[in-house]
Amino acid sequence: MAAGPSGRNGGSAEHPRCRLYLITPPSLPDPARFAAEDLARALDAGDVAALQIRLKDVDDDAIRRATEVLLPVAQSRGVAVLMNDRADLAVELGCDGAHLGQEDGNHAEGRRILGPDRTLGITCHNSRHLAMEAGEVGADYVAFGAFFPTSTKEAKHRATPDILEWWSEMFELPCVAIGGITAANCAPLVKAGADFLAVVGAVWNHPEGPAAGVRAMNAAIGAALRSCSPGPSGS
Repeated sequence: MAAGPSGRNGGSAEHPRCRLYLITPPSLPDPARFAAEDLARALDAGDVAALQIRLKDVDDDAIRRATEVLLPVAQSRGVAVLMNDRADLAVELGCDGAHLGQEDGNHAEGRRILGPDRTLGITCHNSRHLAMEAGEVGADYVAFGAFFPTSTKEAKHRATPDILEWWSEMFELPCVAIGGITAANCAPLVKAGADFLAVVGAVWNHPEGPAAGVRAMNAAIGAALRSCSPGPSGS
């Protein structure tokens, strides 16, 4: 299985403690072009842990067609591919796991469908209770947000960095921060203990293209990590 958000990052030169988690745009009029150009360039530009396929208002066949071209581009680069909302399609199409929201069916059933070897992520909004429940049903990571205003989807819940700090101090299960995250505003989330930053517009809508978006996000993550690392002792 490709490396993805299923274990807490210890931090290394290759895989820093906080990593980037990409989510597809909600609409892909030409999935083959997107996969060959935008996605490939983005993944070749720097460290990316995972790609979540999140397509809205399309039927299952459209999701299947998109996944067929997105999956090999990501997995060949060691990037885990997670299916939004649908554990059944994740298994059918060979994804590395699924990300389920609070309205996406029975989470325990999703865990059963995915089996022990695929990743299960669960949206927990700004709720400590939901996060602990997710851990109890076997989630491999929990996702908190939205931390900032976002145009990608309506954000009914607003989270603050303290939930990341609490979670990372109390539990080993990795946490993902999501919602309006950019290179300009991500530092407090990294410093609070987010293991992964999930982004959409920060990469796909970057004025210089997706590759520049990935580079900018990774540079911001690296700067935030360096700023909270202990300096050399002594004089």
